Amino acid sequence: MKLWLRSLALNMALYGWTAVLCFALLGTLVLPRRGMTAVVRSWLAQLAWIERHIGGITYRVIGREHVPLGSCIIASKHQSAWETFKLHLLFGDPAIVLKEELLDIPLWGWYVRRAGMIPIDRGGGAFALVRMMKAAHKAADEGRKIVIFPQGTRVAPGEQKSYKSGVAALYQELQLPVVPMALNSGLLWGKNSFIKKPGIITVEFLPLIPPGLPRDDMMTRLKEQLEGATERLIKQGYETG
Repeated sequence: MKLWLRSLALNMALYGWTAVLCFALLGTLVLPRRGMTAVVRSWLAQLAWIERHIGGITYRVIGREHVPLGSCIIASKHQSAWETFKLHLLFGDPAIVLKEELLDIPLWGWYVRRAGMIPIDRGGGAFALVRMMKAAHKAADEGRKIVIFPQGTRVAPGEQKSYKSGVAALYQELQLPVVPMALNSGLLWGKNSFIKKPGIITVEFLPLIPPGLPRDDMMTRLKEQLEGATERLIKQGYETG
């Protein structure tokens, strides 16, 4: 019962404050893109404060030395909504590959569009791929980190999902290194779960995969590194309760 009440308070605080700021910050949409995203980072830092003080959820980051300066591709595991709230705190001004329909969410979609994300229409075929690559080239030229979830959706701890071709297409097109990003957020912040458990989430950056490898070699290395590290982080999470 105590956990349920704590989760209720956390959810109300997180989504209530988000709704308030979506209206209160409308004026930032006329700012230059970098100015607007600086305000977004402040909002996300406030959400992290709420998570810590109401939900008892904190996080640690290891392996930062594997993330190069300038543009690269961050290939991240995706277990919950939690990590989507942390990408700007981790990378400052990332360009996130996301479903195009998110741009149509009232208010929220306006901020996503203004922030210069990389939308992908999953049913758009070759034309959608060309649009994605154009946006990705622009982000890379600006020195931004390009974040993609290789499995294309949230995958709960213990579940298995295939890796999509988008990360390989970006790798071949942009000729940038890939940094795998493992995490265990799903242990505390479950996929589509109302309950949020207190504890420490670990985000781990793994050794980068250099550009120029054959497509299949890159994908094999990515899967082996991400799956192995994620399994280890989940095991550690269970062992520490």
